[in-house]
Amino acid sequence: MDTPNGSQIFSRRSFLASAAAGSAVLMATPAVWTTRKSRPSMVIGSGEHRFEISHDFLRLPDRFTWQTTHDVAVDRHGNIYVIHEGRREQPDHPSIFVFDATGKYVRSFGQHFQGGGHGLEVHREGDEEFLYVCAYQHVKEFAKLTLDGEVVWQRRAPMESGVYAEGEAADPKNEWGRDRFLPTNIAFEGDGEFLLADGYGSYFIHRFDLDGKWISHFGGPGDGAGKFDTPHGLWFDRRATETPGLVVCDRAHHTLQFLSAEGEHRNTLDGFGLPANVDTRGNLMVVAELHARVTLLDERNEVVARLGDDVQRVTTREGIRDDPARWLDGKFVHPHDACFTPDGDILVAEWVSTGRVSRLKRVD
Repeated sequence: MDTPNGSQIFSRRSFLASAAAGSAVLMATPAVWTTRKSRPSMVIGSGEHRFEISHDFLRLPDRFTWQTTHDVAVDRHGNIYVIHEGRREQPDHPSIFVFDATGKYVRSFGQHFQGGGHGLEVHREGDEEFLYVCAYQHVKEFAKLTLDGEVVWQRRAPMESGVYAEGEAADPKNEWGRDRFLPTNIAFEGDGEFLLADGYGSYFIHRFDLDGKWISHFGGPGDGAGKFDTPHGLWFDRRATETPGLVVCDRAHHTLQFLSAEGEHRNTLDGFGLPANVDTRGNLMVVAELHARVTLLDERNEVVARLGDDVQRVTTREGIRDDPARWLDGKFVHPHDACFTPDGDILVAEWVSTGRVSRLKRVD
């Protein structure tokens, strides 16, 4: 991961290779629950943006193991959806877990995404809600699921875009490069179309209809406005604006790029550390930064809070992500995704080897 001064702390690719030696799934009875050693709740933030933070409040049945967590999403009833990257050698272990608002396990599914689970969004279509999933590594696809895990459709690389190597859709392999398809996240423009970030592959942003049919693309690799270096997360920004636009987490550039829905560059906002994903509620935007903090921006894109900041320690010391004993209460390690709940709380999923999802409960 890149530090602010460009030095390398660890290689994501090398860690993923070593993580393949993880432990086998425990096939215990569903009546036994796993709650990892609890850490005390504490209040972080200040002023209007104070939150009681609880780490590890989600409870898994003992037959499952926490693996590298990537994204988190919430449906209109407050149910929480968490996707693990998962381990390819554990094909029977789910990659997607569902919990109620109190953190109690409800159900799980998504074994197909094991070893490649990444992006996850809940999208309401009429009276129904659906899950949209992005998977990378060897899986290399995106899919639409019901909230119970039933597959509506699955799609691979849009070869009609002309940016992918021959066979990338028909016979995907765990190969990386600008001519490979490694999708990371999805954002919904409205009721009829969505945008998908090929954040680890081509660096293009693709537009699809709700049936997963490719329409167009923009972006691609580069250092200029409207070009990207790991466009990892994206979101349509509707905060106090007449013309909603797209926000792209241009992760390796440490910036947020603001664009029109068609990809025309409007503004670039710097001052972040590997921004990974964003979400909005009211006039606030939450930014998950892999460099050990979560940032809140107001409608003027001014910073109103930095939450759980442990940037200096995490970016200068090796091995913290693999050692829960070195995680500090009220501090983050590697926030990979953050989203608001219907009540205005915040959920944060971290890219750590044993998984972690924290709840930031708003303090009045």
